[in-house]
Amino acid sequence: MKKVYYLKTCSTCIRILKELNIPADYILQDIKTEPITVAQIEEMQALSGSYEALFSKRAKLYKEMNLKNQDLTERDYKQYILEHYTFLSRPVIINGDAIFIGNSKKTVESAKGNL
Repeated sequence: MKKVYYLKTCSTCIRILKELNIPADYILQDIKTEPITVAQIEEMQALSGSYEALFSKRAKLYKEMNLKNQDLTERDYKQYILEHYTFLSRPVIINGDAIFIGNSKKTVESAKGNL
């Protein structure tokens, strides 16, 4: 599968998608208008190894809900991502068995060489 989970309203996501010049055979899913399903998050977890790897600790809600002072489990990470799209570290790019999570320079460079 070739897929990108992103936010259409996120300037960083848009910049990265332009920089990567995502091929036409990729499916783009705006997670705000088309929420992530349980099956999709489970597939991402299988590729990444954990729900925590998919979880954004930079989300505003993370700070507002004081989650950094709580001992979160994998189940908690999954639930928060499913409850609100801002908890997914974006963009998430999947190319077959390869997954690229987030917007760090290193991740974007790795994704570039794997599209």
